Amino acid sequence: MQHRIIVLGAGYTGAVVAGRLARRLSREDVAITLVNAEPDFVERVRLHQVATGQDLRPRPFREMFAGTGVELRLGTVTGLDADRGTVTVTGAGGAEELAYDTLVYALGSGWNAEGVPGTAEHAYDVAGRPGALRLRERLARLDAGQRVVVVGGGLTGLEAAAEIAEARPDLDVALAARGGLGDWLSPKGRAHVRKVLAGLGVSVHEHTAVTAVEAGRVTTEGGPIPADVTVWTAGFAVHPIARATTLEVTGTGQIVVDGTMRSVSHPNVYAVGDAAMAMGPGGKPLRMSCASGIPTAWQAADSIAARLTGGKLPNTSPRYFNQCVSLGRGNGLIQFVTADDRAVPKVLTGRVAAVYKELVCKSAAWGVANPMLGLPARRRRVTSPNAPAGPAAARARA
Repeated sequence: MQHRIIVLGAGYTGAVVAGRLARRLSREDVAITLVNAEPDFVERVRLHQVATGQDLRPRPFREMFAGTGVELRLGTVTGLDADRGTVTVTGAGGAEELAYDTLVYALGSGWNAEGVPGTAEHAYDVAGRPGALRLRERLARLDAGQRVVVVGGGLTGLEAAAEIAEARPDLDVALAARGGLGDWLSPKGRAHVRKVLAGLGVSVHEHTAVTAVEAGRVTTEGGPIPADVTVWTAGFAVHPIARATTLEVTGTGQIVVDGTMRSVSHPNVYAVGDAAMAMGPGGKPLRMSCASGIPTAWQAADSIAARLTGGKLPNTSPRYFNQCVSLGRGNGLIQFVTADDRAVPKVLTGRVAAVYKELVCKSAAWGVANPMLGLPARRRRVTSPNAPAGPAAARARA
């Protein structure tokens, strides 16, 4: 029987895992199914550009995985039974149950609309393409002088505020940050962000906790801030499916994994990207980001291939090099960091940083379509009798 591998989610991490496994394992021995709600790859790191009216190059999965043997199944994951080894996928034809021997959980994260009243009802997000397109349509209908408030002072908030202010200089754009502006950056990094936002006319409300979102304003501990449009970037929440299963998860719903990205409770399940609670240098959890996700995808794919073929398990630990922030189309900040993600004095700014960030974005998209990074790959036969198999396969073989 073929070993059935199902990958849930085709963002940066899921697509890389599926493509890398297809190039490492013999098609005679494995069947790889990639489940995703959309037929195209979405460059999530560019969704703030989509929101301001920019069009991105289409990247259909049918073309990306042509000739690899990966089967694309369009649908939404509506159920997961980790003990039985099945997932339920609901698509145009209704719900279907799929059995797996190995599962890769890469459903990622979305915007966190919980905890602050009115967020889901009145705010917009750029955490997924539907949200970015919804915001795009709303911004296009705003008249000059109307007010946009971006809530959240992290990387996404900075990029969204700068992008909107640059694309629509006729709008009144504000940024509300719970802490100080860029307080995790180096002094040079903070100074550059402050200078660029001021030049774009963005009003910054520091140390401002938003307590409610309403039609026409956001409420803060210091009083209301007028807002014709509120963009919510204050944190992300992982997909809720895992929390409803018997998988061991954290309080936030991330799947607890070991160094090979394998679930500590279910050895035939792997989790990657934002969905995984994985540890990085210094014993610190990896932050939710593309910079964390892609290395975990490589680790998971190579670990699965090694276990199935009797090869050597990878022994690498994800580490950080920099944080890349676009501040509009012609400006940016590259904040260099330690391996465990602490800012160091060195930065790149301005046009050079913008070009650097653009190259990083293009490289990430190229890496999804080329998961072996241009290196030769040999498809190996499944030979290891000790490779963990799912309950469904065990029953079939019995």
